[in-house]
Amino acid sequence: MKSTRGRFASMVALATLGLVIALGVGPTTTQRILAAYVLVLAALGALALTRVANAANEFPPESVFEQWLSPQAEVNVRPPELVRIEREITLGALTDAHLHRSLLPLLREVAATRLAAHHHVSLERRPEQARRLLGDEAWEVLNPNRPEPLDRSGGGMSLRKIGALVKTLEQL
Repeated sequence: MKSTRGRFASMVALATLGLVIALGVGPTTTQRILAAYVLVLAALGALALTRVANAANEFPPESVFEQWLSPQAEVNVRPPELVRIEREITLGALTDAHLHRSLLPLLREVAATRLAAHHHVSLERRPEQARRLLGDEAWEVLNPNRPEPLDRSGGGMSLRKIGALVKTLEQL
């Protein structure tokens, strides 16, 4: 298959051959033959420029395989559950009411799940064993029978203490 340059050169050579034949046969004036030749060359030049411009703007379409291999832009979306838990921890550190109503039930659920899964101990049915496994400090906070705070607007629990409690739960 000829290249674009080769095709263009062939068309110019063919037009020039037509010029020579037309001048030799002389069907009309030389001026008209040369005008027609210039017109043909201008048309070939416009065609060549159009093809070059189109070739410069065309990109071969990517195959589906290439699309899968190309790196995708990562979207940093934080899972909604993570956002909710972070909010519960922050609010639990601010007020006793939120600590007692939202954060502690969440932490008790984690404790109950880990105690059952790793030690076959129920937080509510076998509180003595749960207390022994959790330790006195963690049990004091996670005890299902813990009374509501008298001052619900109190300062909650420090983030350091919440962090220590979470670490205890992770080690169960």
